[in-house]
Amino acid sequence: MKLKTTLAGALLATSVLAAPGIQAADYAIDTKGAHASINFRVSHLGYSWLEGRFNDFSGQFSYDEANPNASAVEVEIQTASVDSNHAERDKHLRSGDFLDVDTYPKASFKSTGYSADSGVLSGELTLHGVTKPVEIQVTKIGQGDDPWGGYRAGFSGTTEFQMKDFGITKNLGPASETVYMELHVEGIRQ
Repeated sequence: MKLKTTLAGALLATSVLAAPGIQAADYAIDTKGAHASINFRVSHLGYSWLEGRFNDFSGQFSYDEANPNASAVEVEIQTASVDSNHAERDKHLRSGDFLDVDTYPKASFKSTGYSADSGVLSGELTLHGVTKPVEIQVTKIGQGDDPWGGYRAGFSGTTEFQMKDFGITKNLGPASETVYMELHVEGIRQ
């Protein structure tokens, strides 16, 4: 009888640990369904905002609701996909003055840690051939079943950095030195 009870307890513990939302899950970022975006804005001479996005990127993340500090994220961006809704400006953004997409066709982010207490995701951003630490302020939007039989989780985040820190030295004046990023990520559990 004692063996049966111990075995039943072990099976119960195993099934609880394997329940959805309890153990870490891997998610693919849903870029095909247009449920994720990487957006940026830069002050235009201090008079208005230049806004844009990157249309071609991919990535994945791991999220464990029971232990969110173990979360991890990796994203790769095709820099030539920059889109500011103005063809001539996009051509300039792709040039050696800014992204230099012929030399640096990809940018990437890889997390190095997450603090659930502060909501800060730390990681390494590689842009324009330079890798620097950045922090992203993250907010969980939600998670749950989708209408197609899958399971999704979504987050948003914000960060900012100086262009010169990544070797982009085109001087548009002090009001235009900072890039503000807004990120929206919806992942499909794999």
